[in-house]
Amino acid sequence: MLLMQFSAAGTDFPSIDTWTPEEITAHIAFMREVNGKLSADGELVQAEGLAGPQQARIVRAGAGGAPVVTEGPFAETKEFLAGWWIVDCETPQRAVEIAAHISTAPGPGGRPLNMPIEVHPIMSAPPQEM
Repeated sequence: MLLMQFSAAGTDFPSIDTWTPEEITAHIAFMREVNGKLSADGELVQAEGLAGPQQARIVRAGAGGAPVVTEGPFAETKEFLAGWWIVDCETPQRAVEIAAHISTAPGPGGRPLNMPIEVHPIMSAPPQEM
């Protein structure tokens, strides 16, 4: 699983809500090209972009298991998950290569964002003897 994290700390570009329509269109076109290539190569399992943190909600079980919903992430949060890919690769190195390419998605002025992409192996089922 490849996770695209956004962090206001350590980035040298403004948040996407300040980009021009052309910059947003180029960014989304890049993501579609990535997904199309991964799909054509038989490596794409799933990919999704996520809405910004202002639309996220935190849910906990309350009394009797009823949902307790709060708006979040909380104001002090400076990082959020922007999207993910699940890829089926021959090697862990291939997942790293895909992540590096995704990191080059264009941002303001067409410059590569070089956003961090976390690479997580997806666990398989536990052994039968468990």
